[in-house]
Amino acid sequence: MELGPLLRKAQVLPADAAGAVLVGRAWIAGDPGGPSPVLVRGEDVLDLSSLAPTVAQLLERYDLAAQLATLDGLPSVGRIDALLAASAAGPGSAARTRFLAPVDLQVIKASGVTFVTSLLERVIEEQARGDPAQAQAIRARIDTLVGGDLSAIRPGSEAAMALKKTLVEQGAWSQYLEVGIGPDAEIFTKCPPLASVGLGADIGILRSSTWNNPEPEVVLVVNARGEVVGATLGNDVNLRDVEGRSALLLGRAKDNNASSAIGPFVRLFDGRFTIDTVRAADVALRVEGDDGYTLEGVSSLSKISRDPLEIVRHAMNENHQYPDGLALYLGTMFAPIQDRDTPGQGFTHKPGDRVTISTPSLGALVNRVRYCDEIEPWQFGAGALMRNLAQRGLLKH
Repeated sequence: MELGPLLRKAQVLPADAAGAVLVGRAWIAGDPGGPSPVLVRGEDVLDLSSLAPTVAQLLERYDLAAQLATLDGLPSVGRIDALLAASAAGPGSAARTRFLAPVDLQVIKASGVTFVTSLLERVIEEQARGDPAQAQAIRARIDTLVGGDLSAIRPGSEAAMALKKTLVEQGAWSQYLEVGIGPDAEIFTKCPPLASVGLGADIGILRSSTWNNPEPEVVLVVNARGEVVGATLGNDVNLRDVEGRSALLLGRAKDNNASSAIGPFVRLFDGRFTIDTVRAADVALRVEGDDGYTLEGVSSLSKISRDPLEIVRHAMNENHQYPDGLALYLGTMFAPIQDRDTPGQGFTHKPGDRVTISTPSLGALVNRVRYCDEIEPWQFGAGALMRNLAQRGLLKH
């Protein structure tokens, strides 16, 4: 199934794109070609490599949003319609001027189990073993501890620790509940720097996986000073069967060829777009298969159990420094259970699925699912980037 019809300005750009400061990254065709930070302004995509050779370095500039809003004289890479059309994966796409993931040297981190309400409901269902009356009794005991509002649970609080004690006594404790309501957030490395794919790219699942799904998330972008400078969208592709076998297989379940998608652009924080916009975002997911199957869902950041800035502090602090910054997936409350083929087997991807993750303030990230071993291997790492920038005369900054 082709992505072209979904890679249009009306679908991809934020609803208020005219007033948004959108930083991206593009592969600029040429001899030699190479990646550059870019700015989307109106119909034009403008080259920012004269300011900084990488997005990571660009985001270290103070008051960047205000600078970019008024900066003139930047060379054009091309029209946005042309770059969007060129961004669809397929024959010859690697040689075209096209969009890439909008981050480069940043470490790609992710947080998990950040929506306690949905997590506890799954625990309740598991403990009740299909008995609605028993489920109601378990829920009532939990409600007594938290005042009837599961969303009010604050991880690490006295109420959360009391709930932990109750769940342990009922034999319902798990490692997922530990990071869901305990004092320490789950933070893991999703993939190496430069391994994420962007808008229009293929995303990967293993052939051996029979139960996997997309994870639609907001991704915060943090500079080396620990400042959250903007946000974008991400797909934390997950192999549920692999992770379900053992939490120690998290790397196998999460970090595979093209298993991290980020994009379409980093929207910088300014007077129009702030962390409060992120806190209120509803992230929509749509999966369309070649078999006619359609799946839709929504993950609401307003229901997150740890504030986004608190999650950042768990990821980057006096014990964890990242001199090139980081991009941090905030987690999702969406776990698709709608049957696709066999009743009771739930959802899993099939090759060819088109996945669209969207929210009005950030636009849409669109990708196509393929097997990891069919996707172009990742070969452009940090060493290749440094050689390319040197060849293009961009390492003077």
